[in-house]
Amino acid sequence: MELCVSNYRIHFAKEILGVPFTVGSVEIAKARDPDRALRAAEIRFARQHGLVDWRERADTADIAALGDGSRG
Repeated sequence: MELCVSNYRIHFAKEILGVPFTVGSVEIAKARDPDRALRAAEIRFARQHGLVDWRERADTADIAALGDGSRG
């Protein structure tokens, strides 16, 4: 059985007066699924900014698939 892995970019944004402003983004390579990629990005974003929780700096996290990470 072969695992399908993909690359993802997660954008973190702070909403001000209902308008989202990007405060950072994280790329995750070779995640098994979008949920795992999102969780990994949330942890990495928090660590990069010295936070306990990513929500201290951002209100939303939006995920975008960058493509298949497998070679073949």
